[in-house]
Amino acid sequence: MYKTMLKAGTRLATTLLLGACALCSAQAQAQAYPAKPVRVVVAFTAGGTTDMLSRLVAQQLTEKLKQAFLIDNKPGGGGNIGTELVVRAAPDGYTLIVNSVGPMAVNPTLYGKLPFNPLTDLVPVVQIADVPNVLVVHPSLPVKTMEEFVAYAKAHPGALNYGSTGIGTSSHLAGYMLAQRAGVQATHVAYKGAEALRDLLAGRIQFMFATIPSVMPHITAGKLRAIAVSSLKRSRSLPEVPTVADEGFAGFEAGSWFGFFAPKGTPPEVIAQINKAVNEVLLIPAIEQQMVAQGADPVGGSPAQLGQFVQREHDKWRVIVRDSGARAE
Repeated sequence: MYKTMLKAGTRLATTLLLGACALCSAQAQAQAYPAKPVRVVVAFTAGGTTDMLSRLVAQQLTEKLKQAFLIDNKPGGGGNIGTELVVRAAPDGYTLIVNSVGPMAVNPTLYGKLPFNPLTDLVPVVQIADVPNVLVVHPSLPVKTMEEFVAYAKAHPGALNYGSTGIGTSSHLAGYMLAQRAGVQATHVAYKGAEALRDLLAGRIQFMFATIPSVMPHITAGKLRAIAVSSLKRSRSLPEVPTVADEGFAGFEAGSWFGFFAPKGTPPEVIAQINKAVNEVLLIPAIEQQMVAQGADPVGGSPAQLGQFVQREHDKWRVIVRDSGARAE
């Protein structure tokens, strides 16, 4: 009997020891992250708002976590190509994506059928920033306020053309929303990326909603006139410019936002570590000032907050995309 009890005790001790070792190993892995360079996919071309914000934060993460956070631009398919690449990646924390409103909240409705679901195949990590769109007009248009803009558009039905960076983009859908809410007739002209801004600067189109970073230099130089921003609150980057909601269109909100996401199954402790590091980066005064100067309002927060926000955005844009009849070409 003594031998039986001894064996049982030995087995119990071994089991406890193995359990403790496994726990220590898991903790060590979490503490060791990142043990090698981290790939940060950007599903759009270099030089755009997503790329610019991603590089700014990645540089700080590299310094803070002592491993390189390397930006990898994978544009195409309205952000779907880069997004799917991360969906299919190993869920180990070494492949992340900085994604935005299009791939996460608009594309599931805009595209007839996607081979993945960004809401369930990616897990939220942390929101980086809100980047409101701003309604800008060519200086030749004799308007300076939203009231004057709407009055002019109604007095010249069908005479105004507005550009966008593509069908289903926030610039397109914001223009559609404003035309619907204001009861004006305007023609949408879809471009490929920056071509829309070039034509607006040349006066070939009359107005568009654009991300603040992309047009801030032109507003400052007087080449474009800012009428209103599309966020519910005034932008810290353009505090003197009223919101569309302030100008008689209650609840109007149609901006861009950016956040870190990881493949489903990424360890929660790794998610928590990245979340903590990014939140700390966003509190660095120099980084905050640089983002605001470029037209972005730093956000931060928990993974759960980002997840809830993305779901609300998806539900909102699903209705608007369907009502607009927009379909990916």
